[in-house]
Amino acid sequence: MPSRSDTVRAYALLILTTLLWAGNSVAGKIGAGHVDPVLLTTLRWGIAAVVIVALSRKRLRADWPVIRRHWPVLLAYGASGFAVFNMLLYTALTETGVVNVMIEQAGIPFAIFIGNYLLFRTRATTAQLAGFALTFAGVLVTAAHGDIGQLLKLQLNLGDALMLLAVIVYAGYTVGLKWKPPLHWQSLLAVPCVAAALTCLPFLAWKYAIHPFGPPDAIGWGVTLYAALLVALVASATYVAGIELIGANRAGLFINLLPIFGVVLSVVLLRAPLHGFHVVALSLVCAGIVLAEWSRMRKAQ
Repeated sequence: MPSRSDTVRAYALLILTTLLWAGNSVAGKIGAGHVDPVLLTTLRWGIAAVVIVALSRKRLRADWPVIRRHWPVLLAYGASGFAVFNMLLYTALTETGVVNVMIEQAGIPFAIFIGNYLLFRTRATTAQLAGFALTFAGVLVTAAHGDIGQLLKLQLNLGDALMLLAVIVYAGYTVGLKWKPPLHWQSLLAVPCVAAALTCLPFLAWKYAIHPFGPPDAIGWGVTLYAALLVALVASATYVAGIELIGANRAGLFINLLPIFGVVLSVVLLRAPLHGFHVVALSLVCAGIVLAEWSRMRKAQ
């Protein structure tokens, strides 16, 4: 059972993670038309790999015996949760709206519950399921702008199908972190980053062969650098650290903060209006997380 201080630290890490991820979805939508999604993913992980390897050379040398024994699982982390998920996400954002993508990402916690049960027989608690229901209700209120009837008007397309596949991929990556080898966090991030960059190369060659594209413009490079430095490096590290502290089922609930942070970023950066339904949605999401975590927080005291 994590201590109270570990739990609070995990909350801070996971809140930062979802804030950066919300910015990633917004940035991905802004980048549509300015940088090809597969090129964006390739550049993102290529830049991230160069940075983290340069900063982690001593740690990588020290951890090399463990890396050599566990390289298949480390490569799988990079190929799935890093490369394939983000190619699907950025491609989905060229075909559907940010709201649809954020609603669909809210299915990740439930997919994590199912994966943990099927692989490890880890049951979600009643509080976790109730908390998931409340947080998902908050997501729906945000998406519907306070009018649930609006959900019936959302149009589903190829982008939504790609995003649902991305949800399955990322849930699998999260559940699979239970098999991560005993490595320093720098090595645990560096090797999958390199694997992600290498995984992207054949997809990039295939995409260019069927639909040639040019280099990113200024906006495209801005989106790429944000995705590489803040999302690929910082958010990936904070997410793994949060899961290590409180487990995948509990950490997964924080993903439902994504649409709320999306609203916050829109209000702060784009001067979008803040409506009453935003407050209701934020209250539901926070209440769901508190409900799911309350009993564990009491035990940690």
